[in-house]
Amino acid sequence: MNGPDFEKHDLIPVIAQDHQTGDVLMLAYMNREAYEETLRTGRVCYWSRSRRKLWRKGEQSGHVQELKRLFFDCDADTLLVQVDQIGGAACHEGYRSCFFRRIDLETGEVCVQGARVFDPANVYKEG
Repeated sequence: MNGPDFEKHDLIPVIAQDHQTGDVLMLAYMNREAYEETLRTGRVCYWSRSRRKLWRKGEQSGHVQELKRLFFDCDADTLLVQVDQIGGAACHEGYRSCFFRRIDLETGEVCVQGARVFDPANVYKEG
């Protein structure tokens, strides 16, 4: 096996992890084209399911992901990219990680972890 099996699945889930801290930053998807661009450029590229096009992480915000290491799982249908998260935020809501909401297991309440790195209203202006 030389890499992910795009014959089995057109889109493969990708977990993005900070290569220094191990923090899980986000989950997204890649198709073959996004995977090949990521390998070629060293900057992580995903497939946007909502926009149905390639999504070059940070193309609007400047918060790009530089690829440091890439792994695939035993079934060759999931990727783990270890990245240097430039700009400090992986989440389009302005947080470092997309996993900034935590469920308190005792109360069931939602707790926000951390502070916003940027204000999305200032970064993602319609124009």
